[in-house]
Amino acid sequence: MNIETLREFFGWCTVINLGLFAFAFVKLILIRDWASKIHAKMFGIDQASVQTAYFQFFAIYKIAIIVFNLVPYIALSVMGFV
Repeated sequence: MNIETLREFFGWCTVINLGLFAFAFVKLILIRDWASKIHAKMFGIDQASVQTAYFQFFAIYKIAIIVFNLVPYIALSVMGFV
């Protein structure tokens, strides 16, 4: 496995994860109130806490995409130019 193959792998991982992130975000925006009511009942917490958990989920997921997909892709791209 060479650097070019790894770079392509991380590039596609980034694209797929950003697509899933965007899909989940749009889906949540469209059904936020309904989903937060269901999750509040399931876990026995108030809706404000559920919506805070949604925000934390998206923040952590975005950071994970950057750290584990985008940064390796950029590093391998830079290594290919050197």
